[in-house]
Amino acid sequence: MPAFLPQTAQVLMGWSWEQIEPYFQELETRSFDPTDVSTWLKDWSHLSKLIYETRQRLWVATTRNTTDQEAERSYRDFLDNIYPAAQASEQKLKEKMLSSGLEPEGFQVPLRNMRAEANFFREINLPLLSEELKLATDYDKIIGEQTVEWNGEEVTLTQLHPVFQNTDRSERERAWCLAAERQLADREAINRLWARLLEVRKGLAANAGLPSYRDYRWQQLLRFDYTPDDCKQFHDSIEAVVVPVAQRLYEKRRKSLGVDALRPWDLDVDPFGRSPLRPFESISELEEKTAAMFHRVSPELGEYFEIMRREDLLDLDNRKGKAPGGYCTEFPVAKRPFIFCNSVGVHDDVQTLLHEGGHAFHVFESSHLPYFQQLRFPLEFAEVASTGMELLAAPYLARAHGGFYSEEEAARSQVEALERGILFWPYMAVVDAFQHWVYENPDAAANPANCDEKWAELWARFMIGIDWSGLEEELVTGWHRKLHIHTDPFYYVEYGLAQLGAIQVWSNALKDQPAAVSAYRYALSLGGKVTLPQLFAAAGARFAFDANTLADVVTLMENKIAELEG
Repeated sequence: MPAFLPQTAQVLMGWSWEQIEPYFQELETRSFDPTDVSTWLKDWSHLSKLIYETRQRLWVATTRNTTDQEAERSYRDFLDNIYPAAQASEQKLKEKMLSSGLEPEGFQVPLRNMRAEANFFREINLPLLSEELKLATDYDKIIGEQTVEWNGEEVTLTQLHPVFQNTDRSERERAWCLAAERQLADREAINRLWARLLEVRKGLAANAGLPSYRDYRWQQLLRFDYTPDDCKQFHDSIEAVVVPVAQRLYEKRRKSLGVDALRPWDLDVDPFGRSPLRPFESISELEEKTAAMFHRVSPELGEYFEIMRREDLLDLDNRKGKAPGGYCTEFPVAKRPFIFCNSVGVHDDVQTLLHEGGHAFHVFESSHLPYFQQLRFPLEFAEVASTGMELLAAPYLARAHGGFYSEEEAARSQVEALERGILFWPYMAVVDAFQHWVYENPDAAANPANCDEKWAELWARFMIGIDWSGLEEELVTGWHRKLHIHTDPFYYVEYGLAQLGAIQVWSNALKDQPAAVSAYRYALSLGGKVTLPQLFAAAGARFAFDANTLADVVTLMENKIAELEG
């Protein structure tokens, strides 16, 4: 390895490809045998981590301020001039490792992944992959610039969310319609972006010699343990098991609210007319109380979160120009996660931070693994880490345990979380089934009107109980507002599968919380060393799609709701 390879990504961020390339070339020409393959892999890992972390830090900067032109320029420059060349060089190193026939300890699954990536890699696709990432940034920019005037003040659409919990129904409706009007104003812009995204994705699949983008994306996501047909089985299980329960929950809400029909602006308000939960008044309070909860789950996990607080690895407030949503990403050289949220003082913000905290703990727990390739854990299990943490931390939501609420409010928040968990599965099925349709019918999906029609059809199948009459345009464009469809295609079924696993982890915790937390942490520490079903098993769960497993966890959730409601 040439001298002076940077030890931090912050240094590499100022480098050109001409400065980076010699390090790849040295690894490509260096020989190794069973006695020193570990050294070669560690050197390759460090270089790969530097490239990955550089990309993530540049991308994070664009999400923290979508109007920062310099940040956008730096990120796009990286995607144009370094990312494609680095991917091509990575391919050569993968081929070198595979041709050696060596299998270092703990490297069986990474080798399986490597073989798949080497097989479908095409250098001609590198510019398209860069273009796809830039289009995702364009989507973030469109959404990040959506603001409205509310009571004389310019606010983001996220900042309107507390109004949806207002007990004044007319006020909720006014806010919801104002937000919807602003979103519809970008309809054509998102439709144009969609056409470009589909064209890029069609090209990626064609260049790889695959019949559809779904086939391409399945390999790109390294989905070895389930198929598109398994996803469709999961949709059918949700339709059979969850949709009737969700319909009952919607009807219970309608009756509690005393309204003739449940409208979209009736879904977040407390159905019993209680004031909205307002868990915190400042970001510092959100951090402090969440930290206390994590300490109660596990002192080690609590300390991980304190590290993030001390090292400025949290960006939790909402502001104009900030990208939508929330995420946790990884800086693998620094062995640190970074959490991004849009918090406005509602209970969902607490749930989001607990969720992203689970992702962050995954980074900490697996950071001991020696090779970068071992850190690539399946996304389906990554979401067990996050959704599982929401549930493992739930017993500590009350102020008596360092959390946010009275005992009554804590019970109420858990009921809301469990109900939303049940209601999530049908929505997840809409999003996932929509994407299967898109990439099974790419020519039809290139016409946004067909996408609108399909979304409405799936909505009618899975989302029974909400009255959208007079709001047909708002309903059919719902696919515009699910960022995963645009920026992370097919990355959504993971949430549904992971919730199924996380409820099983929670079921274990109801019997023995310390043992469940211990199994959870052990599974996180495995990183990507073992298969997806093995990770679920290590956490105390079963990886499944069937109606019986789903029915078991939904019954547990319903019973717990009844218990908490007294």
